[in-house]
Amino acid sequence: MSADVLNVLVAGGSGASGIAVARALRGAGYTVFTVGSDTARIAAAAAAAGDGVVPLTCDLADPAAVAALRADLAGRGIRLDGVIHLVGGWRGAKGIADQPDEDWDFLERNAVTTLRNVSRAFYADLAASGTGRLAMVSSTTAAAPTAGAASYAAAKAAAEAWTLAVADGFRRDQSGHKEHPVEQHSAAAVFVVKALVDDAMRAAAPERKFPGYTDVADLAAAVVRLFDTPAGELNGRRLPLSR
Repeated sequence: MSADVLNVLVAGGSGASGIAVARALRGAGYTVFTVGSDTARIAAAAAAAGDGVVPLTCDLADPAAVAALRADLAGRGIRLDGVIHLVGGWRGAKGIADQPDEDWDFLERNAVTTLRNVSRAFYADLAASGTGRLAMVSSTTAAAPTAGAASYAAAKAAAEAWTLAVADGFRRDQSGHKEHPVEQHSAAAVFVVKALVDDAMRAAAPERKFPGYTDVADLAAAVVRLFDTPAGELNGRRLPLSR
């Protein structure tokens, strides 16, 4: 990790995974900004994550809003060292023919558009950082899609492809630059889970075992490790967290 305090943005921080990740990053000594579209919910999530976590309101599906967010942070002298993308959601159906357009629109907006917007807006920050990191959470379904989860799997696969393309951008800009190569210092990676589980889910269904699910605390610990792992070892990797 850099000797300087790193600035990390948790995109989609209102849910249990966002709270866990923000808490872990803050506990590791980072400056943490957590972003959501609902002001009250993101403020509550930031408070739950712990002292010092800064809530921000932004519609991450709106590129102009994300550009304004980046300009606001830059105006305060803040350049990001990390973006952790946790915006998501699940939609499923019985098969191919009954995959609703509304579900695809929802999944594309949340899983793909928000990722594209934040990675484009903050790409220069992450590329300039000595420890730049971009990470998203994907699903095992993307590599083994089912008919019922077709829209969900396709959206996750698209998001993975985008993230790996960002990784290629970092490689070309840094270690892959023929005229002025530098040691790889920025990286983009994909966490792969079957699904996430938290204490509230367990309490709501005490009879369930949640086999293969990844606890949000384990995801949070893996996110913190991103910043201690050399970029050259991390860039472009799919990191399985399923048990």
